[in-house]
Amino acid sequence: MDEIKDICLLVQGEQNNSLKELLYQLMLDDDRLVAVNALWTFTHFAVDDNVWMFADPKSPYAIRAQCIKLAYEQMKYWPELLNELRQTLNMISCEPLSLGISSAWRQVMKRL
Repeated sequence: MDEIKDICLLVQGEQNNSLKELLYQLMLDDDRLVAVNALWTFTHFAVDDNVWMFADPKSPYAIRAQCIKLAYEQMKYWPELLNELRQTLNMISCEPLSLGISSAWRQVMKRL
């Protein structure tokens, strides 16, 4: 836990977005333990640093829809992360969604 806190301190703030990106890439590591630890670290980010992971509302609809699907694919093996994804998707359901994003939202919610 101390190491996770140290990593969170190291990558905090906008000036360290490149370090957040490196940590993000570790979620795709072939070594399952490395990937799980990277995901676990993201769950301990400060609220301000979590903003870095949100899909940009100015991004094209297709990219945002794909991000919803990819988030599910990355988290489907970890129930605690799926719960967080469900909560996030419930929050965006209150916004007006394009047909593409709405479709991706429904597909992922069915799987959850």
